[in-house]
Amino acid sequence: MITQIRGKLVEKNPTYAVVDCNGVGYLLHISLNTYSLLPDDENVLLYTHLSIREDAHTLYGFSTKLEREVFKLLTSVSGVGPSTARTMLSSMTSQEVSQAIATENVRLIQSVKGIGAKTAQRVIVDLKDKVLKAFDIDEVSVAQNNTNKEEALSALEVLGFARKQADKVINNLLKETPDASVEVLIKQALKNL
Repeated sequence: MITQIRGKLVEKNPTYAVVDCNGVGYLLHISLNTYSLLPDDENVLLYTHLSIREDAHTLYGFSTKLEREVFKLLTSVSGVGPSTARTMLSSMTSQEVSQAIATENVRLIQSVKGIGAKTAQRVIVDLKDKVLKAFDIDEVSVAQNNTNKEEALSALEVLGFARKQADKVINNLLKETPDASVEVLIKQALKNL
């Protein structure tokens, strides 16, 4: 029904934003990733999703169409509601969520507050094919990169680096050189950590 809102940002909070659109203030529930991308007190464009339930009509706002698409996919899974999907998109970027689903990384999905082992597995089973198609991810490259990434992360953990910090650095390296070997990933990560 409402697909996007363009207007002046009136209020900004880590969990919601209020956008004034021609005199009407819309309350949009947002993820931390969207919050970090919002400017202060300027005109903004947020892509939206209207969730209608018996007891509430809730409007969710996203900084990118990709984030909105991942949100919709997540909420299509039985046991994953809008608030759980928003929590996932606050803990990880849209790319990280879709990558975790494509690579069947149950542990990463389960690390999100409110998601247990069964729900994490259901998310992967229900969404893996959709994610591979929707985001045009090649299954072979995903498996290879995931193995290299995991080996590099393990090595960096052994060396005493925090997994979360190392994961961010390696993800950035993989964006630049997707087919980097484990050795190259470790050497480059050590320079950036």
